[in-house]
Amino acid sequence: METSVIRLRTSLQDSVLELLNQQIAMEAHSSATYLSMAGWCYSQGLNGCGDFFKKQSAEEREHMLKIFDFVVDAGGLPISPEVAKVPKNFEGLRDVLVQSLEQEISITRSFNNISDHCLKVKDFQTQRFLHWFLDEQLEEESQARRCIELYDLIGLDNGGLYKIDKEIIKLKASE
Repeated sequence: METSVIRLRTSLQDSVLELLNQQIAMEAHSSATYLSMAGWCYSQGLNGCGDFFKKQSAEEREHMLKIFDFVVDAGGLPISPEVAKVPKNFEGLRDVLVQSLEQEISITRSFNNISDHCLKVKDFQTQRFLHWFLDEQLEEESQARRCIELYDLIGLDNGGLYKIDKEIIKLKASE
């Protein structure tokens, strides 16, 4: 099948396209990791946390598709990623929460790197597109930090895990 002239012309530079495809893969991995976290939480009877992480998983998939669509609209070839090495076992809820924050920080760094690269190669359209994600990452990191704060403030005594589970799901209800 012959590629149309329309698809042969893209304003995306190869280096930017590569970074965007890497970000698509990162978002897919994040989505799968959050779904794994949700499953672990459900298996522990932490249904509020399970619901929280299942919603996080859906949001990460939406982010992946938003980047995918941008690449398509720019005439580039988005790559559907393989997802491997998704964690399945966690030491406890605090471990899940800490890994969630670390994941969000990693995603923020990646978006910052892509944005920085776009400025260097004068791809202002893509750099502008990334602003939404940078704003979103500020919210994601803040929410992940709040989950850890709730865990630490409530503690595990006197039904603390039950209380933590009920408080964490409220963070998604307020969005």
